[in-house]
Amino acid sequence: MTVNPSNVLTSESLLAGIQETRLVAIVRGTDGLAAAAAALAAMEEGFRYVEIALTTPDALQAISAVRAAAPAGCFVGAGTVLTAQDVDHVAAAGGQFTVTPALAESIAVSAARGIPVLAGALTPTEAYEAMTRGATAVKLFPASIGGPGYLKALRDPFPGIPFIAVGGVGLEQASGYWQAGAVAVGLGGPLFGDTGSGGELAPMRARARDFVALAADYGLRSAAKGPQ
Repeated sequence: MTVNPSNVLTSESLLAGIQETRLVAIVRGTDGLAAAAAALAAMEEGFRYVEIALTTPDALQAISAVRAAAPAGCFVGAGTVLTAQDVDHVAAAGGQFTVTPALAESIAVSAARGIPVLAGALTPTEAYEAMTRGATAVKLFPASIGGPGYLKALRDPFPGIPFIAVGGVGLEQASGYWQAGAVAVGLGGPLFGDTGSGGELAPMRARARDFVALAADYGLRSAAKGPQ
């Protein structure tokens, strides 16, 4: 695949891309080099948006390595971004978007710098606040607390907020969240397993292909049904 390390990501293009692919990958582990290898492997299998959690040792170096080697049309971001200093470090490392687990100062800082941000929220108040701070989309976390039914209830008063369901989402749960209105699902352990800590990549690659195929099939079936 063609290498294009100079991809530029905007809030609009990130949201459009996530809506198209329905998938965001989340790497967290104990080894930065392994996390970078896992992120690139996921991209090679069809994932376009991968975040590396800053809780991973040497995460910034991993982000830089992935940015330099990412296939064209693929983007690397940073997860667990909490502070203004975190945003500075991620930008310097070449991170193309940020992700938070909660309402943190990094949301407004990222937005002000033109770095798209997926902001963590759980309650209606938090989801609304995340968008007022400049979030591109709301990361519903942990989604498993309420499941697709809770997401649907959140969307009733906030139909214009793009929600990404994260936390406890596996292959069997993904379609339920899409049906409930999630623009995408975020996949951590159910996709990567222990690869961010040096585990074997081959089983993860197979899981990645399964997720990509599931999302593509869901998209085709949704298109066939037409507007609901």
